[in-house]
Amino acid sequence: MNVVKEIARINALELDRGMCNTPASWHAQYASSPWVFVDNLPDVLMEGGVVCLFSQWGEIDDLHLVRDGPTGSSRGFGFVKYGDARSCVLAVDKFYRLEVLGRTARVDHVLEYKLPREVRDRIEKEEEEGDGGVAAAT
Repeated sequence: MNVVKEIARINALELDRGMCNTPASWHAQYASSPWVFVDNLPDVLMEGGVVCLFSQWGEIDDLHLVRDGPTGSSRGFGFVKYGDARSCVLAVDKFYRLEVLGRTARVDHVLEYKLPREVRDRIEKEEEEGDGGVAAAT
């Protein structure tokens, strides 16, 4: 909850000083990142619900809702990728006070998002298999 209050404080300060949409804004360092981190989501909220909530601020290109390995249930946090990094600013600014099924969600910028390890491993394996097939054919 402290992060949520801090975002509200910083946003109010920027408004008072007229720093919104300028290089002095705290959002400026994230201008090239289309990802946001989402935390404190209710466990019952699935991917479709997250997409519905976050599509209010822009088109969603990707979503990674972190799940518990053995049970497959949501762990209450994840990452949302927008088609445009400006949508991230809207999501962070507008979502900081929003309650979702009785829980105050936390949304923050992600400077550098890394794909989950299992996805990176799968892509690497596919690339290796693809390279092997090309090399064997020549």
